[in-house]
Amino acid sequence: MSIKNEKNKGKRITKLYLKKERKEKKSISMIERFKRKVSNFKKDPKASLKSMWKAFLSSLSVNRLFIFFIFFNVLNDLILRYLTLGSNTIFDFDAILVDAAFMFLVGSFAYLFNEKGKFIYMFVVTSFLTFLCVLNSAYYTFYTSYSSISLLSTARFITDVGDAVVENVLQPKDLIYILFPLAFIFLHHRYKKSLSYIKSRFRLKSRKAFIKSIVIGLFFALVYSTTLTGTDISRLTKQWNREYIVKKFGIYVYHVNDLVKSLEPKFAALFGYDSALKEFKDFYSNVSEQMPTINEFTGIFEGKNIIVIHGESIQNFLIGLEFNGQEVTPNLNKLASEGMYFNNFYTQVSIGTSSDTEFTFNTSLMPASIGTAFSDYADKEYVSIPKLLKEKGYYTFAMHANNGEYWNRRVMHKNLGYDDLIAKDQYEIDEVIGLGLSDESFFRQSVEKLKVIKQEHDKYYGTFIMLSNHTPFSDVDKYGEFDVDIKETIINEDGEEEVISHPYMEGTKLGNYFKSAHYADYALGVFFEELENAGLLDNTIVVFYGDHDARLPRNNYIRLYNYDPETDTVLESEDPSYVDFNEYDYELNRKVPFIIWSKETVNNPKVYTYTMGMYDVMPTLGNMFGFYNKYALGHDIFNVKDDNIVIFPTGNWLTKDMYYNSQKQESYILSNAIVPTETIEANSNYTDKLLSISNDILVYDLIRNSKIETVDESKFVEGNNEQKGY
Repeated sequence: MSIKNEKNKGKRITKLYLKKERKEKKSISMIERFKRKVSNFKKDPKASLKSMWKAFLSSLSVNRLFIFFIFFNVLNDLILRYLTLGSNTIFDFDAILVDAAFMFLVGSFAYLFNEKGKFIYMFVVTSFLTFLCVLNSAYYTFYTSYSSISLLSTARFITDVGDAVVENVLQPKDLIYILFPLAFIFLHHRYKKSLSYIKSRFRLKSRKAFIKSIVIGLFFALVYSTTLTGTDISRLTKQWNREYIVKKFGIYVYHVNDLVKSLEPKFAALFGYDSALKEFKDFYSNVSEQMPTINEFTGIFEGKNIIVIHGESIQNFLIGLEFNGQEVTPNLNKLASEGMYFNNFYTQVSIGTSSDTEFTFNTSLMPASIGTAFSDYADKEYVSIPKLLKEKGYYTFAMHANNGEYWNRRVMHKNLGYDDLIAKDQYEIDEVIGLGLSDESFFRQSVEKLKVIKQEHDKYYGTFIMLSNHTPFSDVDKYGEFDVDIKETIINEDGEEEVISHPYMEGTKLGNYFKSAHYADYALGVFFEELENAGLLDNTIVVFYGDHDARLPRNNYIRLYNYDPETDTVLESEDPSYVDFNEYDYELNRKVPFIIWSKETVNNPKVYTYTMGMYDVMPTLGNMFGFYNKYALGHDIFNVKDDNIVIFPTGNWLTKDMYYNSQKQESYILSNAIVPTETIEANSNYTDKLLSISNDILVYDLIRNSKIETVDESKFVEGNNEQKGY
């Protein structure tokens, strides 16, 4: 037995020796081949280059399927950037380089499979990346932003607005990406019959190709990294400036980073908590615990009931708009003309749309940079309007004829301090328009419920959330008669007057939106009539706001402002009468109305042109009703007035003088004022700081934890603390 073991041991030693010898010979031969190539290049550079080019082409032939894989996926991202960010991205070499690096690294694993497995792996990866491109292309159409892995947390809400997604979001352009997986299948079947494919099965060494692909990918990544600046890295880690990230890093790296960021709340205690708490305390260190200022509106509404109307998709440009002498929103016009009307007011929504508006309105914080506050951060602590009013003896409630679980409202409303959410299950669904119960029926039934609340409580704060004016604005047969054409009286051949019409906005999405908004305005009139008849407008302040824009295509607005009734066409841009409506006009047109109305304001109405955001509502109303939130990120508009700044979740910002697009780093001047570069830089830094603080409050639950946590100051280098302000 021992003799046999000795023999086996001898065989193993011999094998190891022979293997080592082969490696040494191989190493020597590689060195010799390299020396020979260098020598040949010195003797005849032209012939050497020609030989290298042939070797490269041979390599491409052997790896043809892999090259298709790289090319198609890089091209898909290029098309996505072109369709979403514009033609200036076509020659953006940075994003192409990082896409190539990503595809080489991901694709390298294909070489660890057999021939059939290689194709399956590359096809599955291509199909998944194509799905990401389709999703982002469609998503950008509606939100002017890119999707997020955190949308999975809100996927359960999509079924309630499925028709809106299909009708208003998905477009033919979003399907162009599917061509490449189909082409990949076709070329694979063609290629596998070729001689080069058959040869590659014998010539191609999978492990060697795997390592080569990784090396090439890392090389591209290294070259790309030399182009990055501190700003690039900062924006990647913060993630809110999504357009910039996709433009600089491509859609694939964006989603990898998004996945990492989406997991951050789950591991918040492990990453950056102490630093976030330190910055949070520094930011609020000089903010007063008590209401710091007094102005002419301090306490003017203290003790009065509050009715808040959440106007679904109501934009500001509707006010005063007419078709054939008929107002689109006569009741809203009346409300604006009798109240405190803020006509330069902007929502600050992200992917949470209506829920983001509710969140910012009630807390004066910004929406989450990843996910939504209502879905992903509903267990955190916030200082909110309902909580502060409850401390002053108010009963707080919300009424909405949609599912109470939609946007996780039932959970989040309770956390915000609402005593009750009266939702769909407490309404009789007797008339359906759009996504659910019609606004007219909703308001009529809500007034009956409000009568009971009035009898049981001395003071109340109630939010009424409208629903009918929700995309896709397709129930035109239920909106009532409202024409959006152009009617013209002419004298016909018989010498008689005849009314003819030109289509104008009829049949367009924007035209249908006008019809829908006209109906919603009618329902609003019904609400006020019912409130007045029930005596519920006495000692009551009504606050109305549009929750966000209608998300309709820009070309519809170009038609609105440049329609030629004589030819039933849109004027050419060269026409002297053409009204330019560029992408920045489109962005700024997203503003919504904000109105504070009462029977007292009717005698002294006022239009305020201050640039104002949704996060300014809480401190502004707080001054009027006598409550205060130290953690509010907005300002009492009557303290800052024309010096206000509105910050958007994208990192863009707006003042009375200019709109700044941080993705493109472009300034759009709104007045004749000259804005110094230093001011732009200061506002941009303040924007980054505020967005970071707001997101940290959500991720790390800092309002709750700051009350109980302490920070080891020795961990940080002493420096200047930034106080709230800009």
